Amino acid sequence: MSYQLGRLHRTYNPRIPHMSALLAGQSLPPPPPSVDWAEHMPDNLGMMLNDRLGDCTCAAYYHAQQVWTANTLSAMQTQPDVDVEKLYVLACGYNPRVPGEGPGGNEQHVLTYLLRRGAPFGPNGQQKHKIAAFVEVDPRNTDDVKRTINDCGVAYIGFNVPQFIMPQPPATPPRTWDVQDTDTNIIGGHAVVLAGYDASGARVISWGEYFTMTWAFFAQYVDEVYAIADPNWVAVKGTTPGGLTLDELETQMQALQGA
Repeated sequence: MSYQLGRLHRTYNPRIPHMSALLAGQSLPPPPPSVDWAEHMPDNLGMMLNDRLGDCTCAAYYHAQQVWTANTLSAMQTQPDVDVEKLYVLACGYNPRVPGEGPGGNEQHVLTYLLRRGAPFGPNGQQKHKIAAFVEVDPRNTDDVKRTINDCGVAYIGFNVPQFIMPQPPATPPRTWDVQDTDTNIIGGHAVVLAGYDASGARVISWGEYFTMTWAFFAQYVDEVYAIADPNWVAVKGTTPGGLTLDELETQMQALQGA
């Protein structure tokens, strides 16, 4: 089994709304002590090609779709690898005719593409699934990260990967990622979704499997977090990033939509 990465260095787009600004001046109750939206999902969610391609930014989105559909529909939906590859082509510039893992992806660019164009899904990938909005969340504000998971089903995150969580095959990554003093060399960036949390850490979906990221590891290595408003999730659950209405979120997205 091979485990690839693929997240490029984060960028800073001032047109992307920030949760701290949206919630400024509000007094919010603390988030629930624990949440697990993946509790009833299968153990194996599929690699989404991240065993051979650096498409983690796209794979993470399709894992988010699994979480959303598992909690809003009668059954979890998993899109085929051909759709994941197509999104990697469209959103990141991957060329399947060129050998190798591809160029990797920038999380903000991928999310902006999903907002404007949508992800391939359905028969032959002919349909498009757009997100309604996305909002940047300060990784240093753990309560806002927890609110994002609770309200949106997942937090879409990017982090710098230390060597110690990437052992050489056939060994598999450790199930719990915590800070340590050895093998801390950063070997790349990775995009994943967090589908739950408790006092000890967050539940990670990566490479089609589940891992635990302690809050100490999160504080050390995570440098970007996004709350995504999925239209189906909002329709069924009635919760959104920052508690904004869809109309308010669409207003926040106008600068990105028109760019």
